[in-house]
Amino acid sequence: MLNFLLETFRLGLKNLRLHKLRSLLTALGIIFGVAAVIIMVAIGEGTKQSALEQIRQLGAQNILVTSRKPPESTDASAKAQRILEYGLKRIDLLRLQTLPNIQLIVPLKDCEQKVVAGEHRANANTIGTTPDLFEVINLRLARGRVFDRIQFDRGETVCVLGSLAARQLFPYQDPISQQITVGTSGRGVVILTVIGVLEPTGLRAGSEGASMMQRDLDQDVYFPLTVAQSVFGDTITRQQAGSFERKTIELSEIWLKAQRIEQVENLAGQASHLLRIVHPNLNDIDVKAPIQILRNAERLNRMFNFVMVGIASFSLVVGGIGIMNIMLASVTERTREIGIRRALGAKQRHITLQFLIETTVISLTGGLIGIALGASTAILLPRVVQWASGQSYPTRIATWSVIGSFVVSGLIGIFFGLYPATMAARMNPIDALRHE
Repeated sequence: MLNFLLETFRLGLKNLRLHKLRSLLTALGIIFGVAAVIIMVAIGEGTKQSALEQIRQLGAQNILVTSRKPPESTDASAKAQRILEYGLKRIDLLRLQTLPNIQLIVPLKDCEQKVVAGEHRANANTIGTTPDLFEVINLRLARGRVFDRIQFDRGETVCVLGSLAARQLFPYQDPISQQITVGTSGRGVVILTVIGVLEPTGLRAGSEGASMMQRDLDQDVYFPLTVAQSVFGDTITRQQAGSFERKTIELSEIWLKAQRIEQVENLAGQASHLLRIVHPNLNDIDVKAPIQILRNAERLNRMFNFVMVGIASFSLVVGGIGIMNIMLASVTERTREIGIRRALGAKQRHITLQFLIETTVISLTGGLIGIALGASTAILLPRVVQWASGQSYPTRIATWSVIGSFVVSGLIGIFFGLYPATMAARMNPIDALRHE
């Protein structure tokens, strides 16, 4: 039996080699279908991987509560002069500390001040916070150190720079031990000593993680919250030609770190309910959990895979129909050959097996070429996008898509080759021998 299968397999390959171009064209549907499946799944998995990277940076156990500025009035006189008081209060911080299952809680205050170092100025975010922030949102040091609890309690004038802020302020020298000026005369000024520089966060501009933060972490300047409150207070005044705005914000953000990942979404709901009591409809605050990025990515990934794999599957079906069409034509061309084989003792199952082997070889060969094409395209796509637009576009080839598409291509060859093979096997040997 084994010798028969090997001989039949060799005979099938010989028949395919006799018509190389036709065999390749027959397999095109399979090639493009398999390649499309692999590429589409790789794009979806890349999106999910990007979300996981954002989760790693922002922390899967974290919840972010932010102050939200109320919408501007359409009244011209109100727009020209606005006095606002909104967002998180220090009393809200005390309320949130009463929630169960909290491992750490970290307040932040964006002082919205100018940052200058000599002749260089940075478009930086001046953030007063506590030492726990660096642990909560995984801010890693490139060099130097972060300020500790003792420096925080003493209100020492030290700071840690984000990677981009460090490059803007000190493009030609090491920032460590250098001094920067934060604030403007008449509204509060403090001179801070740089004691650390952070690694780039990896949050892409325009990503959901960056959108959640509402600022670029790499442009942050972190210093003790005690310094921020004593120097700048809670009132921020902005005066431009024809407009005046004064706003009072006690805290810009509060980070909550749950004890376990499973508690995050429940804790976020509890925080929302607690804050809703003093912030009706949460109209001036937002409660977000970075793990929701992963939930959204997983949901979109499932939908994307379902739709795109479904569309790509049509190409595989079309490829299968092409195989059936060519094999039906091949049966007609080889009618006399089939008659001779039957006259020499070949049984119906032998003829069926011969044609099934040919269709399966075509589809599996197409599957292998499709895998190579799809995998190479998925690998090159991020580089092409990076070169063309400068944007990061991650892809990740999923093993299941490669194995699954290859198996499906083989099954399509068997399924669509079965009818032509059966037709060939059922031919009357006498009529087949008479065929011209």
